[in-house]
Amino acid sequence: MKTSTDWSLFRQSRMSRKRTENDTESGSGTATPVDRFGFLKQEHASKARTTTTSSSTDQDREERKVRKWRKMIGVGGSDWKHYVRRKPNVVKRRIRKGIPDCLRGLVWQLISGSRDLLLMNPGVYEQLVIYETSASELDIIRDISRTFPSHVFFQKRHGPGQRSLYNVLKAYSVYDRDVGYVQGMGFIAGLLLLYMSEEDAFWLLVALLKGAVHAPMEGLYHAGLPLVQQYLFQLESLVKELIPKLGEHFTQEMINPSMYASQWFITVFSYSFPFPLALRIWDVFLSEGVKIVFKVGLALLKYCQDKLVKLPFEKLIHALKTFPEDAMNPDTLLPLAYPIKVSKRLEELKVDYEKTIAKPVQP
Repeated sequence: MKTSTDWSLFRQSRMSRKRTENDTESGSGTATPVDRFGFLKQEHASKARTTTTSSSTDQDREERKVRKWRKMIGVGGSDWKHYVRRKPNVVKRRIRKGIPDCLRGLVWQLISGSRDLLLMNPGVYEQLVIYETSASELDIIRDISRTFPSHVFFQKRHGPGQRSLYNVLKAYSVYDRDVGYVQGMGFIAGLLLLYMSEEDAFWLLVALLKGAVHAPMEGLYHAGLPLVQQYLFQLESLVKELIPKLGEHFTQEMINPSMYASQWFITVFSYSFPFPLALRIWDVFLSEGVKIVFKVGLALLKYCQDKLVKLPFEKLIHALKTFPEDAMNPDTLLPLAYPIKVSKRLEELKVDYEKTIAKPVQP
């Protein structure tokens, strides 16, 4: 197992991809063009994943932003907890504006609580990877190539990306044998591996599913996907309450959230959303919890409702899986999502759902 080496190689490859982008844009490169996140450009019709040339003003703004963040978190995150205690509203506002990409991996570990788990469990990850066996190993191997197949880090069969992804998923399936492995976990682990080492990604996965900071999310992957069922129940009610015209149309066309929103929750938008938008959502998700998934989903449906209410069933299903490019712009969608109030209603709907599933089945 070459955890730190593989991560170092990937960081070097990210730098080379930036050079490839610049060469391609200037017409001097012959390498396969990739965007700034490492996805092959020609495989993505959406412009949302491509990189445009930044102006010097944009670069200056980004550099100032990075300096602010470095001052806020300190060396290796040493000042983070102190700053959060002193200025929580500043931290929340900056996270919502987007964490600088060069600091994203570290900040994700700090806000999720995974860094503390790592420090409290030295050697555990290595033990799980090297010395334990998992009943899910064949399933993991089968699914590896389906995770971000157009990303350069995961493309090579048995390459460092696929090997790291296998190690993280195998380790978790041993760490929590009740959950084991479920296919949607691959996209979450894959996303994390683009920003941190294997061991760091593993402990962040543990922090999410076991609830280091927010409510545990392991129910997303238990048999029957019980937490997914709860979230879909809550989302359906919120659509009817907050977007009644669209909610009524969904009822008429017999559309329910399981037809379009299951992956929103199972992969936290990492499966089908443009990568820049998924990253911005993950910044907030790790800081504020799952309510941002509801907020983004509701904002997206509301933004597109004038078109959606005119569509019959077949076209509606297609539209709910292929949202227009302008709707997927993080600077458009997220400001619409943040003001939506859902916390109190989610708690009430959770109680309603628990009452519903507790009712005895009528003969």
